[in-house]
Amino acid sequence: MKNIYSKILVLAIGSLMVSCAGNPYAPTNRAHKKQTNALSKELKVLPPPAPGTSAMFKYADNWVGTTNFNLRRPNLVVIHHTAQDSVGQTLKTFTLERTQVSSHYVIGKNGEIYHMLNDLYRAWHGGSGQWGSNTDINSASIGIELDNNGFDEFSPVQIASLLELLEDLKTKYKIPAANFIGHSDIAPTRKNDPNRTFPWKLLAKKGYGLWYDESITAIVKPLEDSSFSSQVATTELHTILNDSANVTTIEVAKEAILDVSPAVALKIIGYDVTDLPAAIKAFKLHFIQTEVDSTLTDYDLKVLNNLYKKYL
Repeated sequence: MKNIYSKILVLAIGSLMVSCAGNPYAPTNRAHKKQTNALSKELKVLPPPAPGTSAMFKYADNWVGTTNFNLRRPNLVVIHHTAQDSVGQTLKTFTLERTQVSSHYVIGKNGEIYHMLNDLYRAWHGGSGQWGSNTDINSASIGIELDNNGFDEFSPVQIASLLELLEDLKTKYKIPAANFIGHSDIAPTRKNDPNRTFPWKLLAKKGYGLWYDESITAIVKPLEDSSFSSQVATTELHTILNDSANVTTIEVAKEAILDVSPAVALKIIGYDVTDLPAAIKAFKLHFIQTEVDSTLTDYDLKVLNNLYKKYL
């Protein structure tokens, strides 16, 4: 009997060694598990830690724990390209503490999906950015990185895997179609991913993101010089958004000011228009893709006029 137990122990140790040897990320997986355990302990502290000291003397003597709660859920999906040479390089980048960057998912060119972080944890993928009024994108989103150097087209099998993953995420978390966006959308002054070859139209057709009606025929009223002045639009936008005396101004802007103020339409879609040329460029990277610059042509204006209403 003793010999049997000894053999079982040897086999168990051998299996463990083979498992560790077969997974080059075993050390970082252990670090991941350690951090997960630390966060779990923090959540289990009862009563929960107070947010600060200002109101500490106003707290009741007895803590009362509610019975009605669950975990917070992500409400945005942000898609990136890795801008690196291989999926292996990206996985290494995301497992080094000094890089301070991560993502929930990485998808290789061959369609293989690496799930690097529980969807309910906060990954460090968005950095400084804004979408609508949300200025903490990481806390509300799931980050997906596609293995791509930033210039190549995305492989069909990679996009097929992405679509399957998006279906799972949309179903599980009930994420609205409009909330599937790109890194450049939330950080127009810093980022240009995913690149201009990314198939946003295909994603929108499947229900992940919005797209304009390609059958639009209405002519957008051109400005006097048939071009768009970012300075004029910026001034008008500030007037609209800062007009606290007239809360209906923005409603008027939706119908009457759009032709002379595309900045308002961009703001309604979700773009941060503090740097208006950058916001226009990000819009064109996502929806136009042929001429990615800060100039809005008549066609671009038609697209914007049709599209912003879908985000209302």
